[in-house]
Order: sequence, then structure tokens, then C-alpha cells
Amino acid sequence: MSRHLSLRSGNPALTADTFKNVKIASDDVMTINGTVNKTIISLSLLLIAGYYTYINQLFVFIPIGFIGGFIVALVTIFKKQWAPTTVPLYAILEGLALGGISFYYNNLYSGIVSQAILLTLGILFALLFAYKSKIIAPTENFKLGLFAATGGIFLVYIVSFIMSFFGASLPILNPTNSSLFSIGFSLFVVVIASLNLVLDFDFIEEGSELGAPKYMEWFGAFGLLVTLVWLYLEILRLLSKLRSR
Repeated sequence: MSRHLSLRSGNPALTADTFKNVKIASDDVMTINGTVNKTIISLSLLLIAGYYTYINQLFVFIPIGFIGGFIVALVTIFKKQWAPTTVPLYAILEGLALGGISFYYNNLYSGIVSQAILLTLGILFALLFAYKSKIIAPTENFKLGLFAATGGIFLVYIVSFIMSFFGASLPILNPTNSSLFSIGFSLFVVVIASLNLVLDFDFIEEGSELGAPKYMEWFGAFGLLVTLVWLYLEILRLLSKLRSR
């Protein structure tokens, strides 16, 4: 029996059922190194697309990138075998959106984007080290708690999205709200998003142990990309709140 537990992650891309309908390969299989390489390619595409919209101030790509990225993400989740094509496309679309958002934040507070990028990468490598050295172990209770916390956060996002149709919003999500409660909420979200990386690592390790098909390397990279995009956006929001004090 695999030492990996049933509940994978708060990340909707990487769930307990991901490997249920995946035919286990016997020759060309998923590896950790392969997934790392696919993640590097995906992040490179995201950064190139983001730099393009950032330099050219193409704010029109923000909704196009996020809506298009959401659609491509759904396709990837339900058609995992298409991941080698859909994941690079997802990375480009998210990059187009993030470039515009990053320019907006950098206009508010100069230097905030570079700080957010460095913090995101720093958290990624710190959590990877903690996972590999078993400082943080993804136990059953750890996964259940993280899944519940992630679900609660996304419920807040959904409520805020619904309120936006009526011209209202939740103050705690306002990037210029510098109240201690608002900052505390953003800090909590950053911690939860960061810890989801541990579960993403665990998911990828299980896939390699099970001998999942090679295309699952792209799917594993996709899961990491989803978490990293979320983490970066929340770090930007947190830094903005801190800088507005």
C-alpha cells in the first residue's frame, strides 16, 4: 500500500481521484525529474508572457488571460491526456493576466512585484526542502485541515465574486485595506497557499511511484503552477496591504 494518503490537496487540479482513471504505464512513465523539467518550462512560458504584458502595459489581457486560463484549466482537469498541449497554453494565458496585474501593483508601490516574485520562489524552495527532509509530513490530519482551510478561503472568494455583481465587495480582500484584521487574513491565506505546495509535492511523488503515464508529468506541473499563481497573487495582496500602512 502506498504511504501517500487519500486526500491529496486543496488544489482542485490534484485530487484523491486523479490517478483512479489513469492507466498505469509500464515503459514510458512519469518521473519526478520529468515533472521538474515540465514545471520549469511552464514557469518560463508564464514569465515570458507576463513580461510581455508588463512591459507593454496590456491590461486588456487581464480578463482574457484569466477567463481563458480558467477554461483551459477545466479542460486539463477533465482531459489529463491533453496536458502536454493545454498546460503550456494555460501558462501563457496566466502569464498574460499576471503581467497586467503586476504592472498595476507596481504602479501603486514601486518594487512590490520583484519582492513578491522573490518571496514566491523562496517559499517554493523552502517548502520543497522541508518536504524532502521530512520537516513537514503530509499526514492525514494535516491534509484534512488544509483541505478545509482552502475550501473556506475559496468560499470567501465566491462570496466576494457574487457581491461584485451588486456593486459591493469584501473589505478584507481590498489590497489597500491596511487594517490588522485584513492583513491577518491575507497572511493566513499566504500560509495556506504555501502549505498546499507540500501536498502538490506529495501528489507528484505518488504519481512517479505508481508509474503513471508520461503525460502526467505535465499534469503535475499544472498542479504546481495553479498553486504558485495563487500564492503569488496573495503575496502581492499582502505586501500591498503592508505598504499602505
